[in-house]
Amino acid sequence: MYSEARCLSCMTAATVVRMKRWLTLILAIEVLGIVAFTLTYDSLDFRIYHLGGHAITDGTSLYDEQLAEHWYTNTPFMAALFMPLAALPLTLARLLWQLASLAVFIWACATTLKLSGHHASLKAVVAGGLLLAPVWHTFFQGQVNLFLLALIVADMHRVAQGRPAGIGIGIATAIKLTPAIFIVLLLVTRRTKDAFTAAGAFAACTVLAYVIAPDASRLYWLHTFYDTSRVGVPYISNQSPYGMLNRLLRGTAEVGDWYNAIPLTIGILGLALAALWARRGDWLAAIAVTGVTGLLVSPISWAHHWVWIVPALAVLIRENDRVIAACAYTLFALAPMWWTPHNGHPLQYGFHPLITPVANCYLLAGLFFLAHMAVRLRVRREPPEPGPDGPSTHWRGLECVS
Repeated sequence: MYSEARCLSCMTAATVVRMKRWLTLILAIEVLGIVAFTLTYDSLDFRIYHLGGHAITDGTSLYDEQLAEHWYTNTPFMAALFMPLAALPLTLARLLWQLASLAVFIWACATTLKLSGHHASLKAVVAGGLLLAPVWHTFFQGQVNLFLLALIVADMHRVAQGRPAGIGIGIATAIKLTPAIFIVLLLVTRRTKDAFTAAGAFAACTVLAYVIAPDASRLYWLHTFYDTSRVGVPYISNQSPYGMLNRLLRGTAEVGDWYNAIPLTIGILGLALAALWARRGDWLAAIAVTGVTGLLVSPISWAHHWVWIVPALAVLIRENDRVIAACAYTLFALAPMWWTPHNGHPLQYGFHPLITPVANCYLLAGLFFLAHMAVRLRVRREPPEPGPDGPSTHWRGLECVS
């Protein structure tokens, strides 16, 4: 019997070693793939960022003229941040940007694991996370989403520890306005000092951008930042209620002022739900709920903005909602809305019983997540704690290959 147990132990150890090797190989292939892709593909959004940095450096128009045949829609502060990268050749700048994006994604995953209270394999989480469509789409476009995710999650981790926070959230809001919802979260959870710190950081970054580019700043804050006509609202990638209604009603002209009640209602309910989770000491759930709420209240929530699936999945796994977590991972890995008619196809517009739910799958998943977290709030009464022997069994499969 002893020899059988010893043999089983040896087999288990050998299996773990093989899993570690395979995991390392998969992660290495993913990283090499990112590097090879970056060196050979001209990511559109990064090229626009790069040209935006050039516009600030050269003193040319940032918002009056298109860059790479597209309007620049980000803040002047974002353009100012790209001034150093604009001084570099495009390919080198893009490589540095993508490597930095990878680094901050690893940081965001590590911080999310800390917030979960468990010790799953960081390699496994990063390798699995890179297969999620919002994450790899961020690399495909050369987007900024992973920096925003890392800044906010790291700042909220400080809040969870009772340490001074807010600077990261303020900087993220100055880069792209949607993170401002986390400032509201700080207010409703009575982290008033942190909220004012975040607002101050946002103001400081905005003033700095005004000093660097006063004309662009005036144009942006007085006219551009609320102008949704500069982007393709009905495009299938816009997985917000506003985008869905534009597709259903066949155009922005049909979506009137009545629409404002929808994001207002979602915002109030979502923030109230996040505040209740925070009151129970579960800041990871509060972060995930707030991140998803921000996507649902924004008029533009491109598919690559949905990187908030990472903390949402962490919450679902921690809560032992394995079936829901598996379904969510599959949905966000496959991104089936891209399989539906789009790019102006007639079936993109109006309601079609088999097509419309798939075409708006991220949006529906976000609404389901908020409803599920509301139900979960009634079921679980205490914040999660690691078991006496370490990590929860929910994460054991990932811990063994760490």
